[in-house]
Amino acid sequence: MNTLVAGIDEAGRGPLAGPVVVAAVVFDPARPRINGLDDSKQLTAARRETLYARIVDRALAWRIVFVEPAEIDRINILQATLLGMRRALEGVLETIGDPQGCLARIDGNCLPPDLPCAAEALIGGDGRERSIMAASILAKVARDRAMLALHARRPGYGFDLHKGYSTPQHLEALQRLGPCPEHRRSFAPVRAAAQAGMFTIAPDTPDLLPDAAAG
Repeated sequence: MNTLVAGIDEAGRGPLAGPVVVAAVVFDPARPRINGLDDSKQLTAARRETLYARIVDRALAWRIVFVEPAEIDRINILQATLLGMRRALEGVLETIGDPQGCLARIDGNCLPPDLPCAAEALIGGDGRERSIMAASILAKVARDRAMLALHARRPGYGFDLHKGYSTPQHLEALQRLGPCPEHRRSFAPVRAAAQAGMFTIAPDTPDLLPDAAAG
């Protein structure tokens, strides 16, 4: 029996806001391959959406995990990403039901500790391993959708355009409005903006409230 491969990749390690999203995908080697898979960064948004639907329809198992800003701030972005990888892998293994029959291939050069199955890190894996390509597409599409939803709730920051990355537009909005609850306070530009403006934001509203300590 062929060993199943669980490809794992993430989207959103670098942004100043929003979750880091990790996906895991296991393909059935007996089923036809999906044409057109590639590193998600090499694909248009429309193409990613098309492939997303095909992947979730054809995969033997798949899982998408969101690690939110509060957890990122608590344990740091690297540990949050590794935690998301573990959760995503555990999710597909639960579906498969046979951890020993699966090999996890994780994009990058770092493995989470104490994984429940054999695993290897694969530098540039999102351009080399089909299951990692698929995982990169699921993670990217899921995160982009989440950032569009966040834009609808907090339109002043332009999350629909930059998806939380540190573009000039985002940095200007951050200085003007201060951080919102979905910003990563452990990231230096967010921390600096919060300290400079003494901003706090009510959890369920985008309205800015002056901090009492600011006078």
